[in-house]
Amino acid sequence: MTVTQFFDTPQGRRIAYHKSGTKGPTVVFLGGLKSDMEGTKAVQLEAWAQARGQKFLRFDYSGHGESDGAFEDGCIGDWHEDTVAAIHALTDGPLIVVGSSMGGWQALLLAKAMPERIQGMVTIAAAPDFTEDSYWAGFSPEQKAQLEAEGQVALPSDYMEPYIITKRMIVDGRDRLVLRAPLALPFPTRFLQGTEDTAVNSSVAYQLLDHVEGDDIQLQMVKGKDHRFSDSICLKLIELKVEEVIGASQFSQ
Repeated sequence: MTVTQFFDTPQGRRIAYHKSGTKGPTVVFLGGLKSDMEGTKAVQLEAWAQARGQKFLRFDYSGHGESDGAFEDGCIGDWHEDTVAAIHALTDGPLIVVGSSMGGWQALLLAKAMPERIQGMVTIAAAPDFTEDSYWAGFSPEQKAQLEAEGQVALPSDYMEPYIITKRMIVDGRDRLVLRAPLALPFPTRFLQGTEDTAVNSSVAYQLLDHVEGDDIQLQMVKGKDHRFSDSICLKLIELKVEEVIGASQFSQ
């Protein structure tokens, strides 16, 4: 196992990370909302990378895991800034970006911010635009009034304590939407989605597939798997898809 290290972003946020490997491209794991870099998928993918000598980076967004800050103070834009800062400070050369849930949205934002660095992408239950299309669209009039009056609402979670969703997260999310304008993914891209996912509906995966533009983009639906996507079958599939995009990107060069 690698040792947790820290760096400070240009915005002054202290970010915890693990970095290993010597062989490029660098595989970067982007976790989900309120997840951390000690999650099963991140740690398993790091072990896979270490066995290959592959460069690998996992980190905690601000307000997550071992990084500084409170979750309630953050938003999609802050975590995008953290992602960009981590990549600039801790990696060089081409990237393979692996994003889980909210990390899938972050991966897509990264594709807009630095497409020249990305060589391939794998997402797991990607949740683009969820602050608008899931949270805001699903709020009752009472919740919308509470958000306006109190600045936050609490939403139940199937996997942990309730999420505190702030007005700032909703408003900032509107500046980060990726499904409203053309989105090019000019590199091998694989979307993974479980059919029993109750956090991100399968329709989101199909919408994303229809929306993005690129020559090598595939969606794989996995019957019976939920949002965790962390059993042995799913973990092996993630590894295989990362290997696939690495091989496909090298073949296309």
